[in-house]
Amino acid sequence: MTDTVALDWLSDVFQTTPPRIAVTLLAAAALVAVFLSFRRLQERLNERLRPLYSDIVATTLLVGTCVLSLAVIVGVWGQTNNLQYLYTEYDVGGDAVARGVFTFVLALAALIIMRVVQRVIDELLGSASAVTDHQREVTHRLSQVIILTVTVIVILALWVDDLGGLLVGAGFLGIIIGMAAQQVLGTVLAGFVLMFARPFEIGDWVEVEDDQGIVTDISIINTRIRSFDGEYIMIPNDVVASEVVTNRSKRGRIRVEVDVGVDYAADVDRASELAESAVAELEDSLGAPSPQVVTKSLDDSAVLLGVRFWIDKPSARREAEARTAAIHAIKAAFDDAGIKIPYPQRELTGREEAGGFRIGGGRTGRAEAEREPKDRRQYTPPEDE
Repeated sequence: MTDTVALDWLSDVFQTTPPRIAVTLLAAAALVAVFLSFRRLQERLNERLRPLYSDIVATTLLVGTCVLSLAVIVGVWGQTNNLQYLYTEYDVGGDAVARGVFTFVLALAALIIMRVVQRVIDELLGSASAVTDHQREVTHRLSQVIILTVTVIVILALWVDDLGGLLVGAGFLGIIIGMAAQQVLGTVLAGFVLMFARPFEIGDWVEVEDDQGIVTDISIINTRIRSFDGEYIMIPNDVVASEVVTNRSKRGRIRVEVDVGVDYAADVDRASELAESAVAELEDSLGAPSPQVVTKSLDDSAVLLGVRFWIDKPSARREAEARTAAIHAIKAAFDDAGIKIPYPQRELTGREEAGGFRIGGGRTGRAEAEREPKDRRQYTPPEDE
């Protein structure tokens, strides 16, 4: 029986334990080295061969190394006879071997197909400007799930006789798990909707509920936002999908509005022209749409004007800088033209009445009534210097 086993000569060459341990370690080290250098080897093969051929060569090398290392370890320790005994004892016939070989080939083919599909997705969607990197990654992951699912079903069909009953049981189990994890599944589905609907992308300035900031990541479970205070906020995707989302970066521009009050004695039209000219000369102000000044209301102390202008590349920093520059420019223009920006004042005066009445019906005197103060809001323009 020993003569029929081709690997037994290794156990005769290495008869003592230390050499066998050394050979075993060398075989394991070779396998680990191939695993670690697999990606680098594949990149070098991609430079010389087509992607499909490079995948086949690299995978064959990896599988061959695994088989050779296993054969060397079994032969060194003289376990080939035991394997042959197990094969004969448990009646492992040719049908089982054929199914095992077909399973291995099918798994290897699924691996190669996944890599080919990934390359096709990268080539087809990589040049499309309408598809983001995140959407391309999601498409690749979905293709992997589909290929693996089909492969597992085919492999189970080879080894399981009653595959239909197994799938029915798996379906009931999936329903139970889905009912128990309804919230999680809703969040995952909302994540897929967000990834393909694209209400915002990574790097956009968005506002969700009371939180606003820059989108840093969009996963299947949640959306991460970096607030302007330096905090990282994680919002579940189902919350994002159900709330009002304001994307301030979608159109590539944003309108900035500054409210300014003008003295009632001033020429409102002249003040509007000065404010419009002041913001039009700002460095960040866009010419189209052009700046605009509207009269918003007649307040207690002033005529309220809304000065509106647009900036591009919207961000919180650029909006704050543009707003600050607009306020300074409007203030300087009004000062040069002598237009006052009033502010409310409050005076306390006594009641000028002949007499008063108490709640209980008693009459109060004039002096006592005058001592009761009254809070009266009154506008008093500032004195000219």
